[in-house]
Amino acid sequence: MIVKHNLIFILYSLCASVFKVAGTKSKAKGGQGQFPITQNVTVVEGGTANMTCRVDYNDNTSLQWSNPAQQTLFFGDKKALRDHRIELVRATSQELTITIGDVSLSDEGLYTCSLFTMPVKTTKAFLTVLGVPARPEITGFTKPAMERDIITLTCSTSGSKPAANIRWFRNDKEVHGRKEVNATGKSFTVRSSLQFQVDRRDDGAAYTCSVEHVSLSNPYMTTEVLEVHYAPQLQIEPSLIIPQEGQYFKLECVSIGNPIPEPVLWSKDGGELPDIERMIVEGRELTITTLNKTDNGTYRCEASNHLGTSSAEYVLFVYDPNAVAPHGPDHALIGGVVAVVVFITLCLIIVLGRYLARHKGTYLTHEAKGAEDAPDADTAIINAEGNHVHAEEKKEYFI
Repeated sequence: MIVKHNLIFILYSLCASVFKVAGTKSKAKGGQGQFPITQNVTVVEGGTANMTCRVDYNDNTSLQWSNPAQQTLFFGDKKALRDHRIELVRATSQELTITIGDVSLSDEGLYTCSLFTMPVKTTKAFLTVLGVPARPEITGFTKPAMERDIITLTCSTSGSKPAANIRWFRNDKEVHGRKEVNATGKSFTVRSSLQFQVDRRDDGAAYTCSVEHVSLSNPYMTTEVLEVHYAPQLQIEPSLIIPQEGQYFKLECVSIGNPIPEPVLWSKDGGELPDIERMIVEGRELTITTLNKTDNGTYRCEASNHLGTSSAEYVLFVYDPNAVAPHGPDHALIGGVVAVVVFITLCLIIVLGRYLARHKGTYLTHEAKGAEDAPDADTAIINAEGNHVHAEEKKEYFI
């Protein structure tokens, strides 16, 4: 009986311990779930910020949003601050979500979500407002510029936060400028300058200023096309390389310059054109309808603008069509070269043949040496046999 009572007591104690541990865990979970949760928010100036505060567990305790100045915006579903930009999205025991419309840079800062337990629990959320840069402007250039002038192009943009980045391009090729950043309240004014000496190659060049910023999906751009004035340069281009008598011939005075140099004046050998009936001037072109030998001479074109005067010359020599050899391969020259090659080859063959004939049999009849000086054939045979015997005697044998 005593043993039975002891077993019942032990079982009761174990059950009490289990319930006590479970109750402790439940309280701990409830205390942890009552801590408010928020997130930092980034919004572009002029946009709408969504501020959300949540709790995992709430026993009907109120949630509250306050701005950086610690002014209450909403207490539960009750609006506390009269600001038409602030609206309630959702208010429950576990969530309080509000929106701030038409956000400005002054709205940036730490916002506080409070849960009114004992003690009050708070969480901070930072609202970051991005200042959108103004569209860029290029200043400092007055059209037109004169060749060799030193000019300064300045691109500026204001209102950016953080400071915007400026890049320069000359006809799509990046060039580097000098950057300057100034703070204006919470935003920044950024300037970038290019200074260079212009020449005729800059006439018509496009200089583009590009503003890049985290608030922009695409850069803002503006372009300035340079106009550079420079003195003219002239060049005469003939229509024929070898002008011949009776041909139609044209000289063109090609000019570059800004402003365009005009009018173009033509002259021959330092004087006026001698035959205005055959020599026709149309703008920049001089046309001679029918060439003859009297047209030989130095032709000159001249043009000017307000920056200077330039001229070019062309010496004309009219050829006799009967004296001009047709262009093509020189068959006489080719035939001469072939004849020389053949002659040299024949000479080599003859010399080689004579050499071989003169030395024929020298090495094959070496054993008959001495018979050459014999007075008759019999003596030659005897001498040859004698030499053959001596040759046998001079043989050496190696073992």
